[in-house]
Amino acid sequence: MPAFRQVGEKQLPNPVLCMAWSPKRDLIALANTAGELLLHRLANFQRVWSLPPNENTGKEITAVAWRPDGKILAFSLGDTKLVVLCDAEKAEILHLFPLENPVSCMHWMEVLEESSVLNSFYTSEDESNLFLPKLPTLPKSYSTTSKIFSEEKSDEILNLLGEVRLNILVLGGGSGFVELYAYGMYKIATLPGVPGTCSSLCLSSDLKSLSIITEIRSADNDPEICYIQLDTGLLSDCLPEVTRMARKFTHISTLLQYLRLSLTCMCEAWEDILMQMDLRLTKFVQEKNTSTQVQDEFLELLLWGQSSPELQALLMNQLTVKGLKKLGQSIETSYSSIQKLVISHLQSGSEALLYHLSEVKGMSLWKQKFQPLGLDSAAIEDAITAVGSFTLKANELLQVIDKSMKNFKAFFRWLYVAMLRMSEEHVPPELNKMTQKDIAFVADFLSEHFSENEELFDRKGKYFNVERVGQYLKDEDEDLVSPPNTKGNQWMKFLQESTHLKESPLLFPSYSQKSLHFVKRMMEGVIELCLQKPAEVIGKSVKQAVCLPLYTVPESSENTPRLFELPSLYNDKKTNMHYGVFCMPEISPCKLYLLRKFTDPFRPVPNGLMAIDLSNVLSHSIDDDAVGASSDCVYSCQDARFYDDETLTVVLRASEEENRGRVLAQLPLGSALSCEEEFNWDPSLRLDQQSGAIPVKGLVLENQWRDLENMKAQFVAVNGIRKVACVLSSNLRHVRVYEMDVEDEEDEERPESQNASSDQDGLEETPAIQGEAEGRETEGGGQRAKEQLESGEALELS
Repeated sequence: MPAFRQVGEKQLPNPVLCMAWSPKRDLIALANTAGELLLHRLANFQRVWSLPPNENTGKEITAVAWRPDGKILAFSLGDTKLVVLCDAEKAEILHLFPLENPVSCMHWMEVLEESSVLNSFYTSEDESNLFLPKLPTLPKSYSTTSKIFSEEKSDEILNLLGEVRLNILVLGGGSGFVELYAYGMYKIATLPGVPGTCSSLCLSSDLKSLSIITEIRSADNDPEICYIQLDTGLLSDCLPEVTRMARKFTHISTLLQYLRLSLTCMCEAWEDILMQMDLRLTKFVQEKNTSTQVQDEFLELLLWGQSSPELQALLMNQLTVKGLKKLGQSIETSYSSIQKLVISHLQSGSEALLYHLSEVKGMSLWKQKFQPLGLDSAAIEDAITAVGSFTLKANELLQVIDKSMKNFKAFFRWLYVAMLRMSEEHVPPELNKMTQKDIAFVADFLSEHFSENEELFDRKGKYFNVERVGQYLKDEDEDLVSPPNTKGNQWMKFLQESTHLKESPLLFPSYSQKSLHFVKRMMEGVIELCLQKPAEVIGKSVKQAVCLPLYTVPESSENTPRLFELPSLYNDKKTNMHYGVFCMPEISPCKLYLLRKFTDPFRPVPNGLMAIDLSNVLSHSIDDDAVGASSDCVYSCQDARFYDDETLTVVLRASEEENRGRVLAQLPLGSALSCEEEFNWDPSLRLDQQSGAIPVKGLVLENQWRDLENMKAQFVAVNGIRKVACVLSSNLRHVRVYEMDVEDEEDEERPESQNASSDQDGLEETPAIQGEAEGRETEGGGQRAKEQLESGEALELS
């Protein structure tokens, strides 16, 4: 009876580049060469959803990682140098951020250290909810038109924070690029001095060290694979402070995104139709033959009820009574929507931002605890000032909207009656009454807004700027066309005359000549500077503790996808140990090497390096008729991943290829780890140059293996918590999924296995047929995705 139960098999239309099992659910994420991110469930390898490549994000996925709670999936894009955080339930992009270098590998870990200080912080972290109102949800009608964020809601943005317990996304790339992001959003460290290109990363759960596999290229030699261990002791020593700081900065990052999307909604609420009055008046000035000012012509109509033929033609033929009514309704609707967004979203988000920045400033003043982490109180004070300026600009926009709504309402009411009289139509009695105060109000509006501005014509190509709200929503560096009039403002006059108050840090600068977008970008830049300092300080504290050159990569293997290649890294959380497993096929093809280092880089480890002999690894006593059961068959390792602390999942290949296939096996490490023979590493030589002195342990498996019939298996991805494995063929298009804690039944019908009994190399299926099959599979996928995730025992959390 074969070990492990096959539960799914599929031929995929596009080669797979990345595989990653969810840490909490029976879901596996795949990225392919077409730029798609696919999510499949264990049962029958059924697709839950697919995220197609996006021109705004990128098309070249280079790495994938799950957040430890399984709710967020991170992936990196090589063509745009972006990292994207995706909702695992809805295939929606929640957050993205740019990088200076492309990412070649990533690892997302969760801190498991416990302390009384951290536990008290975990229970009190949500105190902000007691003082701050809940942020309102962003309007769907606006956010659905966003180019990147589909049906974005504020709740989903804030859910990016996840659990209070610290988790860190580690990113690695070429030219020594390594960065750490707390909660996957806030850059907590930039690590300098890592040589080569990172191919694998593993940050220990106690934060004491970071293991890295790098590929160092020289001008003359083949690429050299090295194991590097970095001392991240500052993160470990200051874990409570790091958690507090990272949590606060992640709050700030989510609030900045909330404000950004709120401003996007405001821009979409503003309509181009509001510019119609300005365009009509400008065209009127350019075409009229008289030298009379437009302002004078409107005043003459107001006071005497008379108008020039040109003005009458403008009003009756171009603007029209119906058009004026529609314009008035559009202005009122648009201004009301923007006004509500400013009050409910911008002001609420700004208040929350000020609250969290003020708490961070308090932390920075506790120098004994937070100064080693690089918190700079002066930079935080600048950020608080920038948020205050943004709040002032939002309030200024409210005043402009309020004044414009009153002005336009009175002006349109008067102009509507005047145009009805021109057309000799009936004027409703309720509109016909106009007091002397109303006349003065309209006259003031005309004198302020309808004067021809030659300077404005030179800058913008038009004379008029009657509509004053749109200029605040333009993302431009130029000054406002019509800044607010502060003449007669007693407070402004008092400030200008007081030299002490003018330079007071207690007063936020107002930037009266700039748009809301400009002040928002300035605020983001200042806060970014505030966030960068800790990442630099923490990064400089990280030192290289171990650098071990392992072996060289022959040029012939450079076409193999590096995303799947050994070595692979693993962190044993119980014993605080780093593991690395690798092969050196050019030196000893039938051996698998196991490297061990304590997470404390200065603590020596006994029998830190050993080899496992894979010759005759399969026992002949299981089943005499089983394929590959002969004891004289020699195996080499194709791929190996840590299943749990004591087990390796490996794909083995028989040396007699014509008679034997590939084998999926579980290797127990207990006997190998009990090896008492020590290896004395000569630091002046690479490991492959002294491999003969490495202690070797032999293994014989009993029943924890299975022959992979009709499949050229090459790579494997495992999840020991959910007890599942996914095997990928050498052409990267044929996958099989197994449950590893049960035995297969001989008479059991395996779903889909009959349709995929041979490797993709031998298939002649056309792309059209493949695409049609994929289309049938995903039909209605958008509606069913969430139902599939929530249904079935396979998706229950462990």
